[in-house]
Amino acid sequence: MSRQDGPDLVLALHGTRSEAGQRVAGALVAAVASRIPGVRVHLGWADVLTPTLTDVLARLGDAVVVPCFLTAGYHVTSDLPAAVEAAGGRALLAPLIGPGLLAAVADRVREAGGGDAVVLAAAGSRRARSVAEVGRAAGALALLLGVPVVPAFVTSARPGVGEAVATLRADGHRRVVVASYLLAPGVFADRLHEAGADAVSAPIGVHPLVVEAAISAYSCVVAEEHDTAAALATAPGVERIA
Repeated sequence: MSRQDGPDLVLALHGTRSEAGQRVAGALVAAVASRIPGVRVHLGWADVLTPTLTDVLARLGDAVVVPCFLTAGYHVTSDLPAAVEAAGGRALLAPLIGPGLLAAVADRVREAGGGDAVVLAAAGSRRARSVAEVGRAAGALALLLGVPVVPAFVTSARPGVGEAVATLRADGHRRVVVASYLLAPGVFADRLHEAGADAVSAPIGVHPLVVEAAISAYSCVVAEEHDTAAALATAPGVERIA
């Protein structure tokens, strides 16, 4: 894809004051850019840090925003659309990348040594939709790993991560692993180590599946826009201007 063939790609991430988390964000931008050298790739923060997503979009022309989030919480459903609108409404929002990353979570669990039961630990949300998404992800991860997986949350929803670990131990599981359903290091990832598990997997980070998911989300939006434009150009009654 040459530069003129596609709009800029903006990766929207939740901000973090963790330097390690910021390094992961920068590495993700670099990894995505290396796979699509004809497209400019930017980073826009949804919270905590600057430049904000609105700041980035305001200085760009056409762009596609890829939400680097795992579930459709408040940031995805409210903050990101508001940021696009505040910047002039020219950018298009791609689907969030989370649904395609469970195999990456499974890889991180295996790297941590695996266990006979797993707690899938998400940040948490007050939105029932987001909580339900984590529950479905836990079921899918159980199929990938072949062991029981229960969902849990760092904040805003129940059960808490420590509570889920304790419940699995009470059920007789000998090695309980917390699977970090988080993209990057930060406060939430640090708190998982306080849950009393035998091991905690690393955040997903710059896994090849994350890079692939971001590029796929971008490419789908670009393809849809191209198809729509082509259909309009050939529709009966549409005057073509030379």
